[in-house]
This record gives sequence, structure tokens and C-alpha cells, in this order.
Amino acid sequence: MKTEHGQIEENTMVLNGGNINPAQTYPHHTPPINNNNHTKPMKDKEYKSYMHLEKLGTDEVEGILLGTCYVFPKIDGTNAQIWCEDKTIKCGSRNRELSLDLDNAGFLAHCLKNEPDLLQLCSDRAPLRFYGEWLVPHSLKTYRDDAWKQFYIFDVYDSVNERWLHFDEVSGICKGYDVNVIQPLRVINTPKLENITRCMEESKYLIKEGEGIGEGVVVKNYAFINRFGRTCWAKMTTNAFKEKHIKEMGAPKTSGTAYVEEAIVEEFLTKETTDKIIAKIRTRDDQFGSRNIGELLGTAFYDLVKENCWEFIKKHKQPTIDFKVLNQFTTKKVKSTYPELF
Repeated sequence: MKTEHGQIEENTMVLNGGNINPAQTYPHHTPPINNNNHTKPMKDKEYKSYMHLEKLGTDEVEGILLGTCYVFPKIDGTNAQIWCEDKTIKCGSRNRELSLDLDNAGFLAHCLKNEPDLLQLCSDRAPLRFYGEWLVPHSLKTYRDDAWKQFYIFDVYDSVNERWLHFDEVSGICKGYDVNVIQPLRVINTPKLENITRCMEESKYLIKEGEGIGEGVVVKNYAFINRFGRTCWAKMTTNAFKEKHIKEMGAPKTSGTAYVEEAIVEEFLTKETTDKIIAKIRTRDDQFGSRNIGELLGTAFYDLVKENCWEFIKKHKQPTIDFKVLNQFTTKKVKSTYPELF
């Protein structure tokens, strides 16, 4: 197992894995691979997309810091997964199964050609799904040269028992295979917000020397179930860290606005968010041009509402929102941010 070990903070508790069954040893065999699938795959009704990471501090992850928390570095690539089904190795993006004709930044082709141990692991451990980050250029360009075009496992899902495996289990399963598994930066018992912030400030996983810090961190409490009955993890990004400082120091004084929709767009639609949208489109299409403008605007509006709706409802005390106007201000903000595209 390829690892870059993190640190254990002083006076923090590390689970000893006493309640975790040790990984069994399975005989290795040649993983079956369908190299001839050049057709567009049919939509899988059972397709298991990776969970949505919730912003630390939102209702969806309220209480996640009460218990033993594993804090992992968050890396800025594209979401990917690999598994073995019906004796065939399969790969996917966040929302769909891949084929050689409809790949995702070359992930499937890379796995079939360059990852024999990963294929073997999936075959030996079917029907487990291995989720990770396929590190291709997005917003953050400061990763080491040898870090690119690699798959970094961050979670494993047991489809039979319908549960996410504990990190101790993931480590045991991957031991002996030449695969990348993201290691925790720290394991902290009931951390405070400042503990998570410090982890984020120190997170330099895969980053070039002297090139700052990573995208952020992911907090996992494996015993946590949120108020809605879901297992979910929390995230804190470096952009959120900058926003936190703005809140503490005070925002720049500006003239009042007549539209709550405009205030929402200014507060929640950041350049970093739209940069990531453009990067994902460019990764998928190998370019970004005028024909992608509509998708950029639509995705920016969709993400604004999906990711932040509950937050701006709370902040603005349940305002009456005209979503048509909100969409218009979204378009205006994107155009002012990227005038060269319009």
C-alpha cells in the first residue's frame, strides 16, 4: 500500500481497531477485465455515486465533531471509483459508469493499462467499491509533478452490507497491494473548530515544497449519523477559511443592495467555485470554449442553489427569493468575473 503518513496530534485518541475485524487474506487471481467495451454503457440503476461532502458547520453535519474524528487532506482532482461486478472490472465518475469511448479524463484507460494491483484488489474484494480522487489538473496546480495521473483511494463502500468501511478496515484490505490510500493528517477525540482549522493550515499532502497548502480537509466520524439518518462527512476548504477571516475582521463596507438575490450571489458564488466548474468542463472536453458558456452559467446557478440554499435561507432569515432574479444575478456575476469569455 502506497502511503504518505500523517501525524497524530498530542493528547488525541486513536482508535485501536479492537472492534474491527482484521482483513481476511484472499488468494490472488487474475482480475477479469473487459478490454473490448467501446460502447456507451447503459445507465446503471444501482449506480452508487459518492456521498456529497457537507460544509462543516451546517445542519447536515451538526454533531460530527462529538467523537473520534479522522481528519484527511482533501485533494483537487476528479471524483472516480472502481469495482468488480459480474467478474468484470468497472470504473466510474461521480455519476456514471465509464467506457473507453466515454472515459473521464482517461481514468478507465489508465487503470486498465497501469494499475495491475488496483485491478487485482478490486477482483479479490468484489463487490467492494473503491472511491478516490483521480488527480488531473483542476483549480489547484501546485501538486508535485509525480502526483499527477494517480488514483488516491479515500473511501470504500460495502455494497452487500450497505456501509462505509472504517479507515482501519480500508488499511487492512489494501495492505499488500501497490495502491495509493490517503492517510489521516490527525485523529482527534472531540476536536474543536480550531483543531480542524489548524489541520487545514498544515495540510501539504502532495503539494510542492514552498507552494502553500492544499484544497482543504475532510472530517470523518465513523460513528456519526446525522439528524436525517445519513452517514456523511464534513469538509473545510481553504476558501471557507478565507471567508472565516472576513467574518471575524468584518466585510468591506459597501452601499446597500435592493435585492436579497444580489446579496446571496455576492456572498456565496465565489470565483473559486466557478473556476472549478470551468476546470471540470475543460478536463472532460479537453478545452473550454464559447459552446460551453451555457453549461457554465447553468451549473453555476445549480451549484449555488444546491450547495448553499439552506445557508442563505438561515443567514437572511427566510427571505422571499425570486429564483429568476437570482439566476440573472448569477449570470451577471459570472460575466463580470470572466469578461474575456463574453
